[in-house]
Amino acid sequence: MIKPHGSDVLQPLYVADQAHRAALLEEAKNLPSLLLNSASAANAVMLGGGYFNPLSGFMNLAQALSVAIDLQTPEGLFWPVPILNLTTDAGSIEAGQRIALLDPNVAGNPVLAIQEVSSVETFSEQELRQITQQVYGTTDSKHPGVATFQSLGNTAIAGSIEVLNFSYFETEFADTFHTAVQIRDEIAQRGWQKVVAFQTRNPMHRAHEELCKMAMQATAADGLVIHMLLGQLKPGDIPANVRDAAIHKMVEEYFPPNSAMITGYGFDMLYAGPREAVLHAVFRQNMGASIFIIGRDHAGVGDFYGAFDAQTIFDERVPEGALQIEIFRADHTAWSKKLKKVVMMRDAPNHSREDFVLLSGTRVREMLGQGIAPPPEFSRPEVAAILVDYYSHVNA
Repeated sequence: MIKPHGSDVLQPLYVADQAHRAALLEEAKNLPSLLLNSASAANAVMLGGGYFNPLSGFMNLAQALSVAIDLQTPEGLFWPVPILNLTTDAGSIEAGQRIALLDPNVAGNPVLAIQEVSSVETFSEQELRQITQQVYGTTDSKHPGVATFQSLGNTAIAGSIEVLNFSYFETEFADTFHTAVQIRDEIAQRGWQKVVAFQTRNPMHRAHEELCKMAMQATAADGLVIHMLLGQLKPGDIPANVRDAAIHKMVEEYFPPNSAMITGYGFDMLYAGPREAVLHAVFRQNMGASIFIIGRDHAGVGDFYGAFDAQTIFDERVPEGALQIEIFRADHTAWSKKLKKVVMMRDAPNHSREDFVLLSGTRVREMLGQGIAPPPEFSRPEVAAILVDYYSHVNA
């Protein structure tokens, strides 16, 4: 199987030993505590699951600036996005302390992790602006990722962490949430040699389904991991449990047995376009995928990024050999009325836009909200039925 990023073996930060974990929870009762924001909590969950291998915890100011500007840490590790524990108020927390990190997303704010604090530093307004511009390509607060980042605070608490649980993800999404360790284990159990990964924060329509099959065929892969974001999204996005049900139904009905695995990961969407696409590639390598599909406007939002910026960044900013995972570059995929099948638009000469079944996300949501299923060329009927049911309750 493909090696993890930056090390020979995966180094998850979750404390798997039950006795050690119990001892740390006991210790946490007497430690200073910090209530995390959702973004920092999601970073902790990803570190715990091995997705952010080989990081040992949260970055300091120098590391964050280096990653934002040069896509590598001062130590030379390739990394595309700063992984930070930002807060608006560090209180009396100082370097050298051990602190309990409290989960903001679970009732009672239980201890999520214990951190060995290596530094407490305050970013200047200019430094935060520089990181924002580099990572998101804009400082416009209308960008949902920028707005979230600007709300997190300017004090970075750096240091290694030991993760004690996976927040609400392992309880609310017990059948779907998987760590990178678990996915690697299941890939091995299934006997897959070459695995394609597909990222989604939306239900999968027919074009997505066929794109996955095209990528598997083109790369001679024997397995597909549909990897669903389970964390915080922007208002209006379809909840994870609905997406989960729709994707399970699609795989059950339209994929051969033992060809696709449905999993999810506990992270909040950044909407950082090209930079987030590279981060996605890093943690898909860590979970054991050999190939990662990147389509048009991957991880984008609005008109902030060009259609293929998330692909060209791999040519322009990712050094040769920095990642082992291969990128499968996809174009917009849609049903061809001429060919009577789903195709990538770049592979369909002598076609005009009228020759494809094309529906905007806004139009699809309008149809579903009115109880109208999109045409079968766009969405499988079984999937459409789940989405119509969801929207009927939302609009009730």
